[in-house]
Amino acid sequence: MLFSEVIEHLVDPDAALDEIRRILRPGGHLMLSTPNLAAWYNRALLLAGVQPVFSEVSLRGIHGRPGREVVGHLRLYTARALREFVAASGFTVVTLEGAPFHGVPRPLRPLDRLACARPQLASILLLHARRT
Repeated sequence: MLFSEVIEHLVDPDAALDEIRRILRPGGHLMLSTPNLAAWYNRALLLAGVQPVFSEVSLRGIHGRPGREVVGHLRLYTARALREFVAASGFTVVTLEGAPFHGVPRPLRPLDRLACARPQLASILLLHARRT
């Protein structure tokens, strides 16, 4: 089951993972991706008093953060929170890796790729889990 860039938009992610678990066979695979609240640049933005990228305070406009469009994220995850949430939903986490974000300004992309070596700092979290 591929669940890419969806969970952060859901009002009830618990119900979504329950349904995925219900339809997957035992041992079935879940591949999930979501933005990382604790990405390296979000840490720097918070230190500067700026709203993190991917976070919303309004669905009508951008307030206090970089970017030009409202993305509609209702939930934000760190690597630790995502791992614990998926495990508590009846899955065994196989791997949690980091991936770069296409929206990072070109001069910062090498740093973004470097951060992928540590999922806790990466822009995007890629989780592979199996139904127990």
